[in-house]
Amino acid sequence: MSFQGIEDAFQRINGVANKTPVMTSRTLNLIVNAEVYFKCENFQRVGAFKFRGAYNSLSLLSEEERKRGVITHSSGNHAQALALAASILGIQVTIVMPKGAPIAKIDATKGYGAKVVFCDNNLESRVQATEELIKKNNLILVHPFDNDNIINGAGTAAYELIKEIGVLDIIITPLGGGGLLSGAAIATKGLCSDAQVIGVEPSLADDALRSLKAGYIIPSKYPNTIADGLRTSLSEKTFTFIQKYVDQVVTVSEMEIIEAMSFLWERMKIIVEPSGAVSLAAILSKKVSVENKKIGLILSGGNIDLEPFFQLLKKKIV
Repeated sequence: MSFQGIEDAFQRINGVANKTPVMTSRTLNLIVNAEVYFKCENFQRVGAFKFRGAYNSLSLLSEEERKRGVITHSSGNHAQALALAASILGIQVTIVMPKGAPIAKIDATKGYGAKVVFCDNNLESRVQATEELIKKNNLILVHPFDNDNIINGAGTAAYELIKEIGVLDIIITPLGGGGLLSGAAIATKGLCSDAQVIGVEPSLADDALRSLKAGYIIPSKYPNTIADGLRTSLSEKTFTFIQKYVDQVVTVSEMEIIEAMSFLWERMKIIVEPSGAVSLAAILSKKVSVENKKIGLILSGGNIDLEPFFQLLKKKIV
């Protein structure tokens, strides 16, 4: 993990990953009295920032490693990203997914050509199933966030944002395993060293905040938050990095997440999943002071199961 690593990753994924749009809302700027810029990774390939790190990581595998095939465990976005990146590069991929993962994400992962193996809805089961398959099939693990090349790739989202709009006062990202936040911190401190870097997690999945207060990792127990992409625990790598370089971690309630999604959908006309909306929830709920500041918000993904919504519409057809 390094600023040079992020710059190298940016060149590596250029022309393969989408250069996602940066959007603003005059309404939001008036509400919070700040200049807010949204980095819309919901428009990234597979609908999430995860494609950046997945493609960067697989691109760096040796020919021998590519022939062996890769594996990961993921509840959805990293699973889809690795499956697509592997398909592009001609690499076989196996994904261990919890049974409670969203159906839309499971279907998309299979659609990209991955072999999906299901496990129970907890981190221990995910890790155990993955380790067994690695031993059995000699696969290469591409961890969702405990991987320097994944983190460097994730950091290109913040790098791209700052290169486009200039120096920020604050950058805010969702916080699950810590890969995006770590990468954003590297990129941000490298381009605007005085900027604050803030991570946001659901109150029901506040293991990172509790870990930082305790001084050691307190594992997540697959909490029942609507932000399914943020249910995982930190790794030693991301925990150590966040301790050193991240300025603040805050939490938001389930209702605050829904209100942020509602604003994004209704006022900005963009679909963002609960995990991606937590960054906006942090400023709408005033968990972060942003008045008179220039703010970068990373909307990390837009993968949400819309089938119930469309079923409701169909029921209205007479």
